[in-house]
Amino acid sequence: MVNLIWAGMAVIGILYAMIAGTMDQVNEAIFKSSSEAVTLSIGLISVLVFWLGIMRIAEKAGILRVLARMFRPLVSRLFPEIPKDHPVMGYILSNITANLFGLGNAATPMGIKAMEQMKELSGTDTASRSMITFLAINTSSLTIIPTTVIAIRMQYGSASPTEIVGTTIVATIISTISAILIDRFYFYRSKRRGD
Repeated sequence: MVNLIWAGMAVIGILYAMIAGTMDQVNEAIFKSSSEAVTLSIGLISVLVFWLGIMRIAEKAGILRVLARMFRPLVSRLFPEIPKDHPVMGYILSNITANLFGLGNAATPMGIKAMEQMKELSGTDTASRSMITFLAINTSSLTIIPTTVIAIRMQYGSASPTEIVGTTIVATIISTISAILIDRFYFYRSKRRGD
């Protein structure tokens, strides 16, 4: 549906440009933004490769295992219906760890795998409590180092691209706590209505 909306907007814009006689401006904007997109992508790739490399080093050094062990009690409390030794816990912890370092692209495959495993556990096509909680936490995206945003700021010549780290930490802590509280509020509310 979203693809149809975007396609519709593009067609309407082009038709309007043809009627208004501004097709040359549309062509100029297309080529200019395409060039900027390629430049931005190359800049992002280098930063993401760097942080994925750091993540790989952390994994080999055992830092990710330590982080996973540190977060396991919290994650077990957030997802009480998932057995503690089930493989989905590893995917959830890996997803959260990747998000902590601002590696949303690296976190996505682990998040998808976690959702698939939770779907198998629930045995239905309806979203389980764990799936909803995971989606809420993943959407709030607790981040310590916002690598993608730092890369974009560097690409556009920011004088201090890392100055957003402090505010990002505060903002994502607030958004994650809010997501968990709202998730629990609606869960217990629906449970009370069901009883």
